[in-house]
Amino acid sequence: MMPTSLDQIIPELRDAVGPVILISGVGLLLLTMTNRLGRAIDRARQLKTDPRRSGHRQVKEQLAILYRRAKLIRLSITLAAISALMAAILIVTLFVAALCQWQNGLALSVLFIGCMLSLSVSLITFILDINLSLHALKLELEDSEDPKAGDAI
Repeated sequence: MMPTSLDQIIPELRDAVGPVILISGVGLLLLTMTNRLGRAIDRARQLKTDPRRSGHRQVKEQLAILYRRAKLIRLSITLAAISALMAAILIVTLFVAALCQWQNGLALSVLFIGCMLSLSVSLITFILDINLSLHALKLELEDSEDPKAGDAI
């Protein structure tokens, strides 16, 4: 018998609130990550086209770091998007399981664990990107006129 009354659906709506909030939070993370990706790409283009700095060893090192950062951010964005997708599938699965009265919690558990693992790895790669950006800043400070500027970091 399929639950069709509001009293039967309300518990499922309550259970779906957590994944919905997760999707919202991941969406904000994705916004931040795509902004960082855009800034890294813009900075790489700026360094590449600056005729005053072309050929400098530090510029080449900064470009290599920016490329590594862009790859890390892309991975982070991909994993965060997969996490949001898995949360959306989890919500749909919750409702389908309730409507069909399936008692298989394994599928729901696997989806939730996959969602959290994907988000966790995404955040780890995001932290690695932040550390790389500090390394690039150190290189840029070393390139400045003050030879001690790079030691401050």
